Amino acid sequence: MAEPATSKVKPAADEYIQSAVDRLTAEKIAAVVNQVLKGETGARLKAYVQTCVHCGLCSEACHYYLSHDNDPAFSPVGKVKQTLWELLKRKGRVDQAFVLSMIRIAHTECNLCKRCAMFCPFGIDIAYMMLVIRRMVHLLGVTPRYIQDTAHSHSVTMNQMWVKPDEWPDTLQWQEEEAQAEIPTLRIPLEKEGADIMYSVIGPEPKFQAQLIYQAAVILDVAGVNWTMPASSGWDNSDMAMFTGDNELMGRLKRHHFETAARLKVKKIVMGECGHAFRSVYDVGNRWLGWKMPPIPIVHAIDFFYDIIKSGKIKIAKKFDTPVTLHDPCNVARGGGLYEKARYVVKAMCSELIEMEPNREHNICCCAGGGVINCGPPYKMTRVNGNRVKAEQLFAAKARGAKVLIAPCHNCHSGLEDINHYYGVGQEIKFLGDILYEVMEKPDV
Repeated sequence: MAEPATSKVKPAADEYIQSAVDRLTAEKIAAVVNQVLKGETGARLKAYVQTCVHCGLCSEACHYYLSHDNDPAFSPVGKVKQTLWELLKRKGRVDQAFVLSMIRIAHTECNLCKRCAMFCPFGIDIAYMMLVIRRMVHLLGVTPRYIQDTAHSHSVTMNQMWVKPDEWPDTLQWQEEEAQAEIPTLRIPLEKEGADIMYSVIGPEPKFQAQLIYQAAVILDVAGVNWTMPASSGWDNSDMAMFTGDNELMGRLKRHHFETAARLKVKKIVMGECGHAFRSVYDVGNRWLGWKMPPIPIVHAIDFFYDIIKSGKIKIAKKFDTPVTLHDPCNVARGGGLYEKARYVVKAMCSELIEMEPNREHNICCCAGGGVINCGPPYKMTRVNGNRVKAEQLFAAKARGAKVLIAPCHNCHSGLEDINHYYGVGQEIKFLGDILYEVMEKPDV
């Protein structure tokens, strides 16, 4: 493949990063890099480094590469060459400018979507390699400010939005009262021991999107599910620490989440429509804690909606009649294999599904996940310009009649909104729960 160039994109302004990097010494950088390479990685990283033949077949998988006119600096292997391979070759002896490039590449030019691993003939997980770089960045104390603030919130409050202890049950009570105007007998049961399900959400729901809790409560109530929610911390299943490389905090968050479910003696956890949270509770955080699989079964909303629709617990009164297309979130499609169940749910609710191309496990990433959108406003245009190819995909689906885009993941929802507005796609974006709440049969009152 062509030698990867240095990115020509002007770095975003992040004064916090610059001042933090300025305080680093060459000795500190080398010590941290070698601590990670020698003390925290092992056969997995060695196998990947020694197996890669630099063929470049991963390039066509990457939305950044495609959206920057096939610039080799944005190819997955190019990102590894500019970071990890250089660190190995130089044995960690790099300068502050190199650290700045590590931050930019690993945190803002890679979504850890793992699409490249599907194109690699050896299945090399470049997302893992970028997480190794993020781990170094974390230990150097130079993680981008906005996502680090989110990790601080996790550490202090056990949720990502600084939701205070009294604000959480307050919000649930408010949503319960709203829902009782529709179904007078509806309750959001708190601290109910032995329930079949603990329903968990992510921090933005009580903070900014409380209507999603309302909708979920109606769906759970009509389905006749025996459910509960915790009244105190442990309700937030999100985990930005997984993406900052703060593995210790990630472990605290996942342990607290599962311990909350264990305290309530529930049979399983059902989570809302979030991709990264699913990844953290099902595939990363639990395994860092030494659990091959979660100690309490946990299912994504797609799985739950599939079960309650297929079993007849929820019946569809009238199908949604506007043509829709479906975005497959990386962490629940490639990472969880839920693409066919998602289509079952969509087809049960909607009159017409117009598929994006490519789709299912080959979907193009939203360019917001992997902690990238959480790096904040300084990097917004890096995201938006890095996913022109997704806008082209959306335009193609719209040209075939798709007026509504379903995105069953919070970060996807937010990232696709940015792409939708910037490129002028003009699609309305909805969650699965938005549509299910609209089309389901509800009791006459």
